[in-house]
Amino acid sequence: MKSNNAITINWTQLRHDSWSVYIAATEQGLCYVGSQDKPLTELENWVQAKFPGCELVKNDEAMQSYAAEMVEYFQGKRDGFELAMDYKGTAFQMAVWNALCQIPYGQTFTYSDIANQIGKPAAVRAVGAAIGANPLLITVPCHRVIGKSGALTGYRGGLAMKTRLLELEGERARMRETMKYA
Repeated sequence: MKSNNAITINWTQLRHDSWSVYIAATEQGLCYVGSQDKPLTELENWVQAKFPGCELVKNDEAMQSYAAEMVEYFQGKRDGFELAMDYKGTAFQMAVWNALCQIPYGQTFTYSDIANQIGKPAAVRAVGAAIGANPLLITVPCHRVIGKSGALTGYRGGLAMKTRLLELEGERARMRETMKYA
């Protein structure tokens, strides 16, 4: 088994149109998608906390396949991701994150919906905490979770980024629906 000292995490800053996010991957897959307009220190601090002693290496070439799928998403050509992902959490966090991946593109669920989906209807606050710990913004679509009242709630990337993602998906979903009936 490798020690953390042997782990290399490659990263790049993905820029496409007005989007700019940091992405990082281990040998097993994408492990981090950062928030819009946050500094590189957010990624560095996350890596230090989750993979102490590992080597963080800027490597645009190694990150190209991940960046390509994300660009397709930003262009509205992709509504899901096929890229390998390497995310780890508690059993509860993993259940929440897996439930997030089941939310259809262009739709939103509430925290209560997620709590019910994982069989823990009383754990709404814990669901919120697990969503807040999601290291893979966009690819594990926590932006699709809203408050019970329909209000946008916290998002590691900021509410402006959450709004943009929901607008992008909503617009693309409406266009696809319109094209079905044209």
